[in-house]
Amino acid sequence: MSGVNGSSQDVDIDLGRIISAVWERKARIIGATIVAAAVALVGTSLMKPSYRGETRLLIESRSPNLTGGEGTPQANDPILDSLNITSQAQLLQSTDLINRVVRDLKLAELEEFDPAAQSLFPDPLVLIGLKQDPMTLDPEDRVIQEFREKLQVYPVENSRVIAIEFSSHDPKLAADIPNKMAEVYLQIQSSAKLDTHSETAKWLEPEIASLTQKVKEAEGKVADYRSSNGLFQTTETNSFSTQQLNDISTELARVRAERANAEARAENVRASLKAGRASDTLTDVVGSQVIQRLKEAEANLQAQVSDLSTSLLEGHPRLRGLRAQLAGIRQQIDAETKKILASLDNEAEVSRLRERQLMAQLNGLKADSAKAGEEEVGLRALEREAAAQRQLLETYLARYREATSRLDGNAAPADARIVSRAVEPSEPYFPKVIPIVIVVSLATFIFGCLIVMVIELFSGRALRPSGVREVEEGEVVAPVDAPLPAEPVAAAPLPVHQMQAEAARFDRPAPAREDVRTTAEKVRAKVVGEALAREVEERSDAIEAEERSFTIGSVAHYLLRHDIPVAIAISPAGDEGSAATVMLAREVSERGSTVVLIDMTGSTCPTGLMADNPRLPGITDLLCGETVFGDAIHRDRLSDAHIIPHGISDPDRAMRGADRLTMIIDALADAYDLVLIECGPAEISGISRLTRDETPEIILSVPGFKDEDVAKLVVDFEGAGYRNLLIMTEAGDRHSPRRGRRAA
Repeated sequence: MSGVNGSSQDVDIDLGRIISAVWERKARIIGATIVAAAVALVGTSLMKPSYRGETRLLIESRSPNLTGGEGTPQANDPILDSLNITSQAQLLQSTDLINRVVRDLKLAELEEFDPAAQSLFPDPLVLIGLKQDPMTLDPEDRVIQEFREKLQVYPVENSRVIAIEFSSHDPKLAADIPNKMAEVYLQIQSSAKLDTHSETAKWLEPEIASLTQKVKEAEGKVADYRSSNGLFQTTETNSFSTQQLNDISTELARVRAERANAEARAENVRASLKAGRASDTLTDVVGSQVIQRLKEAEANLQAQVSDLSTSLLEGHPRLRGLRAQLAGIRQQIDAETKKILASLDNEAEVSRLRERQLMAQLNGLKADSAKAGEEEVGLRALEREAAAQRQLLETYLARYREATSRLDGNAAPADARIVSRAVEPSEPYFPKVIPIVIVVSLATFIFGCLIVMVIELFSGRALRPSGVREVEEGEVVAPVDAPLPAEPVAAAPLPVHQMQAEAARFDRPAPAREDVRTTAEKVRAKVVGEALAREVEERSDAIEAEERSFTIGSVAHYLLRHDIPVAIAISPAGDEGSAATVMLAREVSERGSTVVLIDMTGSTCPTGLMADNPRLPGITDLLCGETVFGDAIHRDRLSDAHIIPHGISDPDRAMRGADRLTMIIDALADAYDLVLIECGPAEISGISRLTRDETPEIILSVPGFKDEDVAKLVVDFEGAGYRNLLIMTEAGDRHSPRRGRRAA
């Protein structure tokens, strides 16, 4: 502050003086606090207590399922969304519902609900015109207005439950009114359903009568049209002409097959005879009984001839007679074969004649069927009209039966039910004597302290001259009472003429004798400031030198100095780099910061180095949803760092839930100073899955790598868009020329 008491000198607030002033007036502040507490205690004790009751309704569809199967939503069931729940909450606050509750419970006769009519003294606010006279309103409106001030209806968040709260000076009324409101609401809902069913039944009665007559007329038109055009039905899908056409087509196919068979058999017999083949090779010839008898006789004669040829000469009359008989039988066989061939030819000819007849009948039926098809177009139109009228009639009849069956009050329950009824409260919710007294006491005490502080500040007693000149940009300044460094220039006091010279350097007039001490203090502060500036500069140089070394300690210092919440460690060398990352986590922990390491490697090297048991639940279990945060975080066995192990769940199934990884990292970043993610020899393309759209801090853990290999890694990462790179070598490599980005 400047310009206090007409002076242009800089001043500071003297906190010690303010605290002393408050302590000096402690008796007054404590006395005022006790008086305020006593007044609050008496006031709250004289207040009339108010009680609160709560009833809860669950909004749900309660349409009865009369089909006997699984319950399906009805067409008139309400849509149970947030808008419907809010609408039902507004319905509970409707004037009609409140009027019914007021009439049923006779609330208009109670003084609590019409205090203006029962009051003996006029309201001062009404007298001065700041408030409308409630007596100008109807008694019913006054009661409703007072009722609404005591009523609170709201839907419970993320549910289909509506809470009804009511406050009253009478604990019985505080419970009865919300219960009554819920009962009246259910009655209104049930009555609305009954009215809907009744109106539906009344509307359907004349419609059903009209549709019945229309269906009768439509079916009569179908029957007349079918009889007049000869469109008789043999089945539900075929007519008489169509059935005839199908039968003749089937018979024609059969006759054609028989003709083809007969022709083929006859041609086979004819070709065999023409070629001179034996007739006994033909199936049709062999199958003839005459041929079979002749073949038996031929065989017998041939046997006799063979027997007699051994004992008689060739010219013997008996042999000649037998041979003559044998030749006759063979002639009979040939004649019988020709007869069979003629029979087959006759059979084929009969089939051809039958085929021609059937073709003639088929052509006639085709013409009749075409004519019938044209006539069936009109028939199908009439049938469609009749079917539509019949279907509509059946629908109306089903709805009429359903509506009439639900005209009973018990068959139309409201789409809500009471899940929690209000009970008579035993304790008032207002006034809370102890909390009010405590709050009033604390407020009075704090207000009293503030009044003392303001008085001290405005009186100037809590202000003192500043001990440091105005600070130039980039200059380090020490306070007046700062301890001086152990240097000769700071130990010897300055003479008066040197003080005056120092004052002239600040472009100010020489101070008077009474201000010599103040000037000396300013010069002393300047000297101390220059010494501290040199010391800060030396420490900064040391810090920069350490950060340029890219050791584990320098990387830890950089992360903590720049307050980096999340860092991703990539270890192209595998387990050796992962071990360096574990050392980095322990280094950060030793510097007094909280750190957690997430093991995202395939080899689980960090888990083996830090966890007591490699089978502990970890990040894969979190991603699979098989464990909670508290069970996945474990302490390092050698430091105060924490680790989330690799886990025991299937990694492939865990990666399907990788979208939740960013949420896990954000939650850990809120709880820890540093979240260190060790990914092992991961690919560059997989890093984007660990962060959203932010550019992550990448730590390349490359112990033992050559310069050209590190340079290639840096180029690859920068080419992929990752420029926040930190190179981390082993702890003893302090002169490595690798450079990803300065750690300062």
